Amino acid sequence: MEKLNLPDFQLSIRQDGTHTYIFDIIRKKYLVLTPEEWVRQNFVHYLAECLGYPPSLMMTENGMKLYNTQKRSDIVIYSRNAKPLCVVECKATDIRISQETFNQVARYNINFRAPVIMVTNGISHYSARYHIAENRYEFLHEIPTYQQILEYDENDTTDK
Repeated sequence: MEKLNLPDFQLSIRQDGTHTYIFDIIRKKYLVLTPEEWVRQNFVHYLAECLGYPPSLMMTENGMKLYNTQKRSDIVIYSRNAKPLCVVECKATDIRISQETFNQVARYNINFRAPVIMVTNGISHYSARYHIAENRYEFLHEIPTYQQILEYDENDTTDK
């Protein structure tokens, strides 16, 4: 798999005949290793090991209904009281991050109303803070830590 713009992590990968699998520490099972799954699993490890996101408060490939269609968010991070704090959209490294990528994760965030959204293709990573009262996004200069997202959520209580 391609080298990502992330630290190297100890990922559990196994071969079974012609298929390669990667272990998802969130769902606690092996998944077929696709280019997007490679990015998702590395980004989960980055969030957990470098930025303090508790794996127990993350969900990967979370199903949801959006405008009467079934969708799946790549990663959703929650607070300890089960409030969505962040929605992450992952793309394969050969997919350019575009306005449509942001539109996709912003549409998912209609359901979640999380204070932060992120997009990554493993090479480029972007995050934006959602201001609920003004219904607008503000791009952030870096991927926030879990503690920073908790603070964003606390500061947005006047917006609710």
